[in-house]
Amino acid sequence: MAPSQIHFRSISLPSRLHPINSTGFESELQKLNSFISKNAPITSETIQSGLLGLAELYTSIELYNSAQKQLTQSIALQDAKSTEESLSSSVDLLDSCSAMKELFQMIKENIQTLQSALRIKGLEHSTSSVQNDVTSYFSFRERMNRLTAKTLKSLKNLEQMKNGSLNCTNINVFRELTGVTIAIFRRVLVFLSWPTSRPSSNWALVSKLMHIKSAASENNDVANEVGNVDFALSFLQGKMKSNEATVFDVQKKLQNLESVVEGFERGLESLFRQLVQSRVTLLNILTHQN
Repeated sequence: MAPSQIHFRSISLPSRLHPINSTGFESELQKLNSFISKNAPITSETIQSGLLGLAELYTSIELYNSAQKQLTQSIALQDAKSTEESLSSSVDLLDSCSAMKELFQMIKENIQTLQSALRIKGLEHSTSSVQNDVTSYFSFRERMNRLTAKTLKSLKNLEQMKNGSLNCTNINVFRELTGVTIAIFRRVLVFLSWPTSRPSSNWALVSKLMHIKSAASENNDVANEVGNVDFALSFLQGKMKSNEATVFDVQKKLQNLESVVEGFERGLESLFRQLVQSRVTLLNILTHQN
């Protein structure tokens, strides 16, 4: 799945739904609007910043009493069905966030398994001794891409439901936040969806690398940490015997990816807590409407 195939829409919230003096809210919203613009690069740094910014956006709504008052009054004017729709969306977002947390946990476990195998076997034996470990990692990557595609499909369905309901009811801050959250979740999943590089020969590897680099150049994209590990492992697979430089390069890229994964985990955990709080707020609103 090429990152350039996904397009993102900038979202702005109605000014009447947040206080003018809530500078933290407006600042985070402006950052997120820049982040989800179609020209913004999909890198680990920008996505992690987006996750943390989204968590801050949810937090700012809860912290500012005036924003909370306006928000409650706005939604209170809507019918219970509208709130129930937002509540249903909040469950879907929690499920998607949880699925991504599990994905990153699996990535970290597979990275650590491969790191251990390289430390033990990498320099002392032929490449064939770590072949099974590398093959297992690539098999996981293919499974990960399938899981990622499944989550992307769920987000697409959620977005269609959200867009459909906007024509029938007043726009409220929870629906707008849902749109922002979907856009950022897509960024995370696109980052993970770098196509696996498991060619059957050295010539196939060269051909694949040239094709991907050419496509990346046309779309102003570069391989991310996930793709860098794939390339390094493919190169290692293509060598008859491992050497210190090759193994060191793989280990370095695995360390970089592990560090990135931990950053994503922190961002998703912070956001997950805020999504839970948002659901609690919606439940309270629904209780007062009934």
